[in-house]
Amino acid sequence: MTMKVLGYAAQSAKVPLAAFEFTRRSPRDDDVVVDVLYCGVCHSDLHQARNDWGGSQYPVIPGHEVVGRVKSVGKNVTKFKAGDNVGIGCMVDSCRVCQPCQHGIEQYCQEGCVQTYNGFDRHDGLPTYGGYSKTILASEDFILKMPDGLDLKGAAPLLCAGITTWSPLRHFKVGKGSKVAVVGLGGLGHMALKLAHALGADVTLFTRSPGKEDDARRLGAQHIVISTDDQQMKAVSGQFDLIIDTVPYEHDINPYMPTLTLDGTLVFVGLLGDITPVLSTLPLIMGRRSVTGSAIGSIKETQEMLDFCGEHGIVSDIEMIKMPEINDAYERMIKSDVKYRFVIDMDTLQA
Repeated sequence: MTMKVLGYAAQSAKVPLAAFEFTRRSPRDDDVVVDVLYCGVCHSDLHQARNDWGGSQYPVIPGHEVVGRVKSVGKNVTKFKAGDNVGIGCMVDSCRVCQPCQHGIEQYCQEGCVQTYNGFDRHDGLPTYGGYSKTILASEDFILKMPDGLDLKGAAPLLCAGITTWSPLRHFKVGKGSKVAVVGLGGLGHMALKLAHALGADVTLFTRSPGKEDDARRLGAQHIVISTDDQQMKAVSGQFDLIIDTVPYEHDINPYMPTLTLDGTLVFVGLLGDITPVLSTLPLIMGRRSVTGSAIGSIKETQEMLDFCGEHGIVSDIEMIKMPEINDAYERMIKSDVKYRFVIDMDTLQA
C-alpha cells in the first residue's frame, strides 16, 4: 500500500519550497521504512531545487543527509529492526550486477545509481523523493547503521559531506605520514580537515581568505596557506601527496599543481563542470602528477566512515534550523553564511 507523506517541495525552479503532501511507493519485502528525525542541507539540494544543473523533475523534495528511526521493516529484512537509528545518504539503489556494483562501488554503477531524490525507482519507474519529509524508505542494502553514542544531529551531514571527503582519503590510502591539503573551508572542506587529521595525516588548508586560521586549526589543520600569496605558495612547493579540492564553482587549479609531490594527486569533490582557466600540463608531466575526481562513496565505505566517526567522536559542525526556514537557509548558503552545515529538525515540518 502506498503511503501519504508530508514533505517540503520545490514545485518549480522559480518558487520557494513549501509544505507538500505526496505519495511514496508501497514498501517491498526488503524495505526499511524510516521516520525522519534530521536532514542535512547540501548545496546539491539548492541546485536541484532551482534546476541549476538541468534535469530537475518537479516536484523536487530534496534531502540526502537523512537520519531517522526505523518505523517498520519488510519480511525479508535481516539487518534492521523497528527502533534502530539509521541513515540514508545520496543513493537508494543501483543495478547491483555491473562490474562497479559487484566490486562494492555502486556509486559508479554503469546504469547509474538511483538518487535518493530526483531519481527514478528501478522497479516501478516512480520518482524518488528525499529527506525533507516525515517518512522515507529504501532497501536494507542502502540503509546505514548509526553508531551508538554519535550525535544524530551532527551526524546527518556525514552522509554526504562526510563520505564525499572520506572516500578519496581512503582510496589514496591517507594515514600517518601522509601530507594532505584541502582547498576551501565549507561543508565539505571542514569534514576533510577533520577526517584527514583523525587518520593521522599532516593537514594544510588552502584558503583565499585570511582570518580562518583559528577555525582551521580547531578543525584539524596544522598549517594554513593563503593561496593568493605567491610566497606562501612557493614555500609549499612539492609537499602534498593529496589535495582535496572542495570548491563548488569554477576556479584556477594551476597554482596548486606545483605544490604536489612526485606522483601527487589533486582530486575534485566539489566542482561539477568545466575547469577554467585551461590547465597547464607542464607540472603534470614534470612531476607525474594527476588530476582526478571522486563521487560520494559506496555503502560499505559510508558504513566504515560512520563507524570511524563513532570511534573518534567526529560529527559535522552544524546550525539547526526549522523546516520553514529552508528558503532563507538556501540564501545564506549561497553567501557561505553557515559554519558549516545546516541541519533541519524534521519535527518542525507542519502542513
